[in-house]
Amino acid sequence: MFEVNGTRFGVNICEDTWYSYAPECARAAGAEVLLVPNGSPFHLGKQATRLEVMRTHVSLNGLALVYVNQVGGQDELVFDGASFVLDAHGVLAAVAPQFEEHLLVVDFDGPTPRPQTCPTPAPIEAQVYAALTLGVRDYLGKNGFPGAIVGLSGGVDSALTLAVACDALGPERVRAVMMPSQFTAEMSWLDARELARNLGVAYEELPIKPAFDAVLAALAPPFRGAPWDATEENIQARIRGMLLMGLSNKSGSIVLTTGNKSEMAVGYCTLYGDMAGGFAVIKDLLKTLVYSVARYRNTRSPVIPERIFTRAPSAELRPDQTDQDSLPPYETLDAIIELYMEQGASIEEIVAGGLPPAEVRRVVGMIRSSEYKRRQSPVGIRITHRGFGRDWRYPITNRFREEARIDCAVQAQNSRIPALVGRVP
Repeated sequence: MFEVNGTRFGVNICEDTWYSYAPECARAAGAEVLLVPNGSPFHLGKQATRLEVMRTHVSLNGLALVYVNQVGGQDELVFDGASFVLDAHGVLAAVAPQFEEHLLVVDFDGPTPRPQTCPTPAPIEAQVYAALTLGVRDYLGKNGFPGAIVGLSGGVDSALTLAVACDALGPERVRAVMMPSQFTAEMSWLDARELARNLGVAYEELPIKPAFDAVLAALAPPFRGAPWDATEENIQARIRGMLLMGLSNKSGSIVLTTGNKSEMAVGYCTLYGDMAGGFAVIKDLLKTLVYSVARYRNTRSPVIPERIFTRAPSAELRPDQTDQDSLPPYETLDAIIELYMEQGASIEEIVAGGLPPAEVRRVVGMIRSSEYKRRQSPVGIRITHRGFGRDWRYPITNRFREEARIDCAVQAQNSRIPALVGRVP
């Protein structure tokens, strides 16, 4: 504790104030204002949680609070700033901007801060876009990459990734590459070209059919008699990954992957193909959020062609393919992922909430069986309270099946005997 002009200041550091003991000690030592330097990473809703916790542990002790938070990106974490000041009653007196360095000057009358006009929190989509932009800028800048390479598909995921890269780095440091196959629709070419032109980014097209034909010719003897399946689709994705990584090796620029959280959750992605790269920009955005954040970006300037929002999403790895050939509708898929993966709800709880039982069981099974892919994916920006990575610790090799847990519980209920919860026959 120290004193300035008769006002006594105490210091807690970061997580100290997430428990009541340290603020209580500061108050017992005579502090009137608590200074708290922080490295508090962002996720959606985090600022409201900070305010709630500080009011619970600091304001209830009768202390004013100066909460100073870090700004910047570090691997998957983004620190959003949003420093703030509370008076001794927990009333917000001042708040700094999110996602930018800022000097906030607050005058005190003794231990009481003079209130300022506090800005309205930005919409969720604006916060996410700012977090992605800051995360990309700092990951490349702090690790010394001269620029970024983005593979375009004509879809919304690569469109949003490219827009973020250009806003984070400037279009002069970004290279967009379209790699069409014989299954690429003309509108994909046209939309990719228009997007690159709107953003003012360097753009080139590298057709993959010659390489695809060469690979199929090399594999023709062992593949003889086997039908076309996901193998041929994955070969196309891996050719694209090889081309992008070749460009990366020659230029030193990093490849930004374009997979979203919905795809990563259920394994709708190709190892060493569309997963090949150094930084996964939208790894923690569900597909429905990708659309709304991309829409938000267009409110700033309409760079993403409208057809990208309205066409059916497709990997375009076989004729007339759409994502919903393999996945539930994204509204259903994302609701299940959010409840199961982010909120920790059980299958029976999700089903009780009204989602289709068969789809719930199917999606949960896909989440569990895709763990081996996620372990090999690049680091990506976290924007939810639970992203795949350090927040999701699940073994690849395990025998637990939640269906068995449900079956045991049902059997126990029917026979009036205790359930062997979690045990697999």
